[in-house]
Amino acid sequence: MVKRIILVTLGFAALGLGGIGLFLPILPTTPFVLCAAGCFGASYPALGKKLENTRYFGEYVKNYRNKSGISKKARLSGLVFLWLTLGISAALVRKPLVMGILAVVGICVSIHILLLKRSGS
Repeated sequence: MVKRIILVTLGFAALGLGGIGLFLPILPTTPFVLCAAGCFGASYPALGKKLENTRYFGEYVKNYRNKSGISKKARLSGLVFLWLTLGISAALVRKPLVMGILAVVGICVSIHILLLKRSGS
């Protein structure tokens, strides 16, 4: 019972961080969502199924479980959203060092996204 409570709590914490990661490009969404799916699956499978059927996170979980890769749409929207939020962050901060760090993060994350397995391949 205690293990179940801990796993559900960790699952919701990871899901919260994954949700924040949708809006902060330097916080990765996918690892947190997959962590939440694992915690829910081990403690309360009904929550895992609900997560798998959500609009924003379901595709991450299904693709990971099926080892099917990332869709072209998810790849494109991820890259667009990444650079949009990085650009907004850079415009708000306007400090060369921070802008440089944001650019490096953007390039590294973009390379990672482009190297992910494509669905159907």
